[in-house]
Amino acid sequence: MAYRVHILQTDESFQVEEGESVLQAAERSAVKLPHECTFGGCGTCRIKLESGAVDYEEFPMALTPEEAAEGYALACQARPLGDLCISVASSRQSFPEPRRLPATIHCIEKFCDDVIHLTLALPQEGMDYVPGQYMNVVLPDGETRSFSMASAPAGGLVDFHVRRIPGGRYTDQWLGQAQAGAGVEIEAPLGVFSYHEEDWRPLIMMATGTGIAPIKAILESLLDNEDCPPVTLYWGMRTEADLYLREVIESWAGRLYEFNFVPVLSRADADWLGRRGHVQQAVLEDHQDLSEHAFYLCGAPEMIREAKSLLAARGASLDHMYSDSFTFQHALAAA
Repeated sequence: MAYRVHILQTDESFQVEEGESVLQAAERSAVKLPHECTFGGCGTCRIKLESGAVDYEEFPMALTPEEAAEGYALACQARPLGDLCISVASSRQSFPEPRRLPATIHCIEKFCDDVIHLTLALPQEGMDYVPGQYMNVVLPDGETRSFSMASAPAGGLVDFHVRRIPGGRYTDQWLGQAQAGAGVEIEAPLGVFSYHEEDWRPLIMMATGTGIAPIKAILESLLDNEDCPPVTLYWGMRTEADLYLREVIESWAGRLYEFNFVPVLSRADADWLGRRGHVQQAVLEDHQDLSEHAFYLCGAPEMIREAKSLLAARGASLDHMYSDSFTFQHALAAA
């Protein structure tokens, strides 16, 4: 039996045939829904069910039971049980159209043992993107590797933080031998992770590893902005030596409203005087009531999934929780 899906914001409708997911039917009908991994791992295709219900062959890893109970679903895995009326989770209804364009390696340097700082020079016409989005690097054989823009749009240079994968064909073999001036083809901009200024809530941002990259781009876009709400940034790393952006982030004090930076180390040595453990636990230790905040989560999917459940239990609004499951979107080379 076919069911009708109506999108509240755009007033578009399409039919879902038996056996199809909501996303498959939307693509067949040329209706655009945000998506990336298509296997329930990233959460980009999160929608909200305004009416109707869905089921899953297997409950997706990027959706928590708390989200499902609040009416959220992942379009790439959801099978309708009847007619649906849905809202697209991202409030931003339009992003720049992705395109393929040539770029040039401007510089490659080492941030720390596991992270490479890559800067690309774009063509003269530049590239329009929203802070929080990412790009694909197109390899000679047509495969792609994905990395978030780590800087706000400004001129013809864009920064990226590349986690080194030992023995990886891109990070060790290609990028390890590449030099400034080398050409590369990219596909960008991609993704829907972005700042929601309409929320006007104090921001709690949580990142692990190179998940700090899109968070950095978003916060750079808010520097010296009179409309910036209070910002607290939690960054989880293993050791103090891994905090490769510490000085840069600390320099934002005074340029972001009521900015508070909390580095959290999971394998700190005896000399570390800061916070220990995991970012999600640090947030709970610092905040008894989370009902008035907006949350931006970027990093390992395990952190994001656990954080969503813990934050929701502390009163956090799932309607104001945005995530970028970094491992699935930006490190598929390791899979």
